[in-house]
Amino acid sequence: MRGIAGAAVVMLATTVATLFSQGQGGGFVAYPERRPGDPAAIERGRGTYGVNCVFCHGTDARGGDGGGPNLLRSSLVLEDIEGERIGPVLREGRPGMPPFQFTDAQVADLAEFIHSFPVSSRTGPSKTDILTGDPEKGRAYVAARCASCHTIAALTAFADTLDDPKMLQQMWIMPGNAGARGGGPAPIPQPPISVTVTLPSGESFRGRLSRVDDFTVSLTEPDGMHRTFRLTGAKITVDIHDPLTPHKELLRVYTDADIHNVTAYLALLRSRR
Repeated sequence: MRGIAGAAVVMLATTVATLFSQGQGGGFVAYPERRPGDPAAIERGRGTYGVNCVFCHGTDARGGDGGGPNLLRSSLVLEDIEGERIGPVLREGRPGMPPFQFTDAQVADLAEFIHSFPVSSRTGPSKTDILTGDPEKGRAYVAARCASCHTIAALTAFADTLDDPKMLQQMWIMPGNAGARGGGPAPIPQPPISVTVTLPSGESFRGRLSRVDDFTVSLTEPDGMHRTFRLTGAKITVDIHDPLTPHKELLRVYTDADIHNVTAYLALLRSRR
């Protein structure tokens, strides 16, 4: 499954709410001490994780709004070193998680990213403090990257609807994909993807995209009419407009500092309302 609402990075592993996770042999696996990760690999892994995994497992890998488990307590993740345990699960899939066609390099980067989260062996997974960024740097980032699409008034109104800093952060990173835990509706719905299908005759049809693959494209017109067009052997033009394309493109270039700085700035907008 492709896109931000894609399924998990790892299997739906057994998790426990203790300081340890159960291993394959029935014992318990302590949270390991890991070497510092390669910053470039972590950034690449974060981009892949953000596109495919964040909805189910959350921005901090401790469980997301799509109902995915806490990866940091998974025995599979705890026993993994460089993706050798995670990789087979990604490629084979699990119930509720389709297989992914990641390369060995992508698997290694994902492992590096997941292993980069700080975990305390005394207190279990440490709580991630969302509001640790510099709001002034966040303001500068928004002015450079976001102002062409979003006004300050619109961003303030957006921030005012989200009291929880974690939800605020996840919603601006990818609007519409941060519903209640277990897959409930998002506080702010994801904008629909629209599509225009133009036939060889020049006649065109526009509506909400329902489905598209290598063979067909389906849409629902404003009056509720559902149409499906075959793409094979036909000179049909398909123009898809996804309002979240800029957000998806930025997923691959955000740094952790950018994310925390922008979140701190949006929280400041809310507090000054």
